[in-house]
Amino acid sequence: MQVLVARIGKPHGIRGEVTVQLFTDNPEERFAAGETLQIRDFDPTSSVGSLLPAGELTVASARWNKKILVVKFNEVTSRNDAEALRDSYLEFDSSTDTNEDSFYEHDLIGLPVYRIADVPEGELPSGDALGKVTGLQTMPTQDLLLFELAVNGEEVMIPFVEELVPELDLDEGFVLIDPPAGLIEMALDDEAPEDE
Repeated sequence: MQVLVARIGKPHGIRGEVTVQLFTDNPEERFAAGETLQIRDFDPTSSVGSLLPAGELTVASARWNKKILVVKFNEVTSRNDAEALRDSYLEFDSSTDTNEDSFYEHDLIGLPVYRIADVPEGELPSGDALGKVTGLQTMPTQDLLLFELAVNGEEVMIPFVEELVPELDLDEGFVLIDPPAGLIEMALDDEAPEDE
């Protein structure tokens, strides 16, 4: 499955480097020298197609300039080439990822979510789930896990940190959460009719 990694921003300098807006929490791996990325919705008849007939870019180098990642691609040698790529979205094929600890949003969608307090220690979750995962929102400081409550369909967001999401098991197919006090109750209260 193709996974969105970044959007190419403005050129940086005159030798073809570009800034990128990141959509990955692992830029060091995705932009390592030699990594290949594809242009999303590639059109071979476009100006990008004339520059990149295969619709792929190979990372030559990447470096941080303050908080912005600046990338040099083998195929981009001038500022004009870099400008032609501006606003192009980059993606990679997640099926080629050999890191066993990696997972992507599409791996999580639909997984049942259980409260850790409802699962006896040492046992696998069973019975009715609290809800199911609907998404993963990548944020600058921390990611958010989104899930829909089974009882009312309300969507709940919880910071995707180990303290609040202590277990994620893709093999067994479940997520355990330890939500802060009141988070679930607040979402459950949303379905109650307002007093007139």
